[in-house]
Amino acid sequence: MKRIRYAPPLVLRAALATLALIAYIGTTAAQSVTFPHVHGLTYSADGKRLIVAVHDGMAVYGAGRWSKDPGPRHDFMGFSATKDGFYSSGHPAPGSGLVNPLGVIRSTDGGKSWVKLSLEGESDFHLLATSYGTNVIYVYNPETNSKMKTPGIYYTLNSGFVWNRAKASGFSDQPTSLAVHPSDPKVVAVGAKSGLYLSTDSGDSFRTMATGDQVLTAFFDLDGTHLLLSSYAGAPALVRVNWKTGAKRSLTLPPMARDAVAYIAQNPANKIEYAIATFERSVYVTPDGGGTWRQIARNGRGL
Repeated sequence: MKRIRYAPPLVLRAALATLALIAYIGTTAAQSVTFPHVHGLTYSADGKRLIVAVHDGMAVYGAGRWSKDPGPRHDFMGFSATKDGFYSSGHPAPGSGLVNPLGVIRSTDGGKSWVKLSLEGESDFHLLATSYGTNVIYVYNPETNSKMKTPGIYYTLNSGFVWNRAKASGFSDQPTSLAVHPSDPKVVAVGAKSGLYLSTDSGDSFRTMATGDQVLTAFFDLDGTHLLLSSYAGAPALVRVNWKTGAKRSLTLPPMARDAVAYIAQNPANKIEYAIATFERSVYVTPDGGGTWRQIARNGRGL
């Protein structure tokens, strides 16, 4: 019996070719996501996307693959998140029509669009932190502007309409990081070369929480009880601290040579999942509170 070879109709062949092309483009796009700098790290409110704020927009990891967010390609600085949206500072994307620097901006649609809140054209806040549940914003202002007459730590409870200067009694170092309690807008932590300092009165007074190693970044756990601290003293370290009792526990980090944790994020939909981004632009995720780690980006390239 003569075997008849089946040949798909032209329409079907064209459809299959299109699907193959889409798959190829999608794979290529995922593999080609790179970021020369990392300026922030957070999860979306539903926990399905990990967002890396970068020099030209946002790199997004979700469903096991990387993509570039379709929003404006701003040079984000001080990128931070609340349950209601993203906050940032930095420099506008070319052609955006926004004045440089951005001051403080906010997105409530996952980064697709941004609105101006305060100090556009005046300030670029590299240190900006928000309270996940209250929307208070803290910044470190290195230079004067129309609403901040002296350098220092400031906070706003009304999206930048009024800024209040923290007296910062007990803290005189140059801050390296800011972190705000997820439900108490008066509790703020400041990292510095000399250690970690904590305030329970909106930054008017600080007490020393940790000394010895420079705090590279500080992050308030969503449980409201713990802080995560990154440092480097010959090797990278990540410590979990109870800010009320001072009890500390070291967390195991993935192997990293001459690198350290620059940013920390926690999945609000699955609170034992954390992500870290390093100074060398590598990104890791742990599904079990730091027991195991999986690398999803290496040296600024998505894996």
